Amino acid sequence: MAQNFDVIVIGTGPGGYVAAIRAAQLGLKVACVERENLGGICLNWGCIPTKALLRSAEVFHLMHRAKEFGLSVEKPGYDLDKVVDRSRGVAKQLSGGIGHLLKKNKVTVVMGEAAITAPGKITVKTDKGSEEMTAKSIILATGARARELPGLEADGKRVWSYRHALKPPHMPQKLLVIGSGAIGIEFASFFNTLGAKTTVVEVMDRVLPVEDAEISALAKKQFVKQGMTIMEKASVKSLDRKSDKVIATIETGGKTESHEFDTVISAVGIVGNVEGIGLEKLGVKIDRTHVVTDEYCRTGVEGLYAIGDVAGAPWLAHKASHEGVMVAELIAGQKPHPIKPNSIPGCTYCNPQVASVGLTEEKAKAAGYEIKVGRFPFIGNGKAIALGEPEGLVKTVFDAKTGELLGAHMVGAEVTELIQGYVVGRTLETTEAELMETVFPHPTLSEMMHESVLSAYGRAIHF
Repeated sequence: MAQNFDVIVIGTGPGGYVAAIRAAQLGLKVACVERENLGGICLNWGCIPTKALLRSAEVFHLMHRAKEFGLSVEKPGYDLDKVVDRSRGVAKQLSGGIGHLLKKNKVTVVMGEAAITAPGKITVKTDKGSEEMTAKSIILATGARARELPGLEADGKRVWSYRHALKPPHMPQKLLVIGSGAIGIEFASFFNTLGAKTTVVEVMDRVLPVEDAEISALAKKQFVKQGMTIMEKASVKSLDRKSDKVIATIETGGKTESHEFDTVISAVGIVGNVEGIGLEKLGVKIDRTHVVTDEYCRTGVEGLYAIGDVAGAPWLAHKASHEGVMVAELIAGQKPHPIKPNSIPGCTYCNPQVASVGLTEEKAKAAGYEIKVGRFPFIGNGKAIALGEPEGLVKTVFDAKTGELLGAHMVGAEVTELIQGYVVGRTLETTEAELMETVFPHPTLSEMMHESVLSAYGRAIHF
């Protein structure tokens, strides 16, 4: 006999588990179905474990700079297995925390693979057989996986996906990273800091191609200074795999050359997990492996919603979580606001960090805005100099006519923590006037946010 619920959530990543908890808080009877790990890719194989690895790399980098701070460290070293073990331990701790939260909120958790057999009905294949479940509303939160290009497929030996890179079978000595989006550049930064001779190949005309061009250029300058080789407008045509090396054929500037590496990481995007769920039979529209939805994440099939990575860009955990809350509240009869894509921040945890929200300078111009642009460099900030982090920039883009903050873009130390100030400002529909009148504490990196706003209007004090 089928179990009946108000809401069934398929997937327990940062979209799914949050949607389940919010729905339960609103008094609905909720179930989650998960085929692998509570917390999904983000918590187990993405956002969290990569940040743990990058923290180890950051500490290792600072150990080499000890003399700058009047300190001494003899022969800095690392144990890659222990670095990875710490990362996996962090992921395990948080995954257990998700289980506790779901239990606390009385959410039924079923481990297995779900397929939607009809509107409001699903079958779950578990270790014990099959279970039938029904619900008035189903939230699809199945996430995404690494895209694999023909000939560049990961094998876990010499060619890795992000999963292999999180539990590396060896320390790369000469590394090729294909793709310079957030995933690619974070792994490039990690392994480069630990000593791998790293080459990054990007098919677009610049690294971090979704970021503001000026920010990308400054980030590239630092990557090159750290010893990375950056190849832009380039593509990997083939990989000749040997037992101890990979010979990559790379095309750039109209020329094709062969380069030898011992390890390759493929980070060329993601594809949505839409197969085997029964979506085609239901008539769900799918565009390039992602479920098509409206602004409220409705699929067009009564009672079926899709959130997070499976519902398309931007592929960010916090976007998924916010969508999960929105959909839960919609199902419960409330009237939530739809998410504004241009108010979703993006963060990349390479060294230096990169963070942004809203329109780039180029896109603002293309959209027809008359703009004012403010800039403030890290070298003009006392806290940045005290930290030994004088390289970086805070950039703000305003509508010259209304004073609306159209976008903010940063590169430098801890900018992933700073960006939220501008995100709040955009949510509150703040103009340059309110930002100028806001008192920022001293000495902090956040003062650069104030100065960048002042700079846009010719009023910067410290630069």
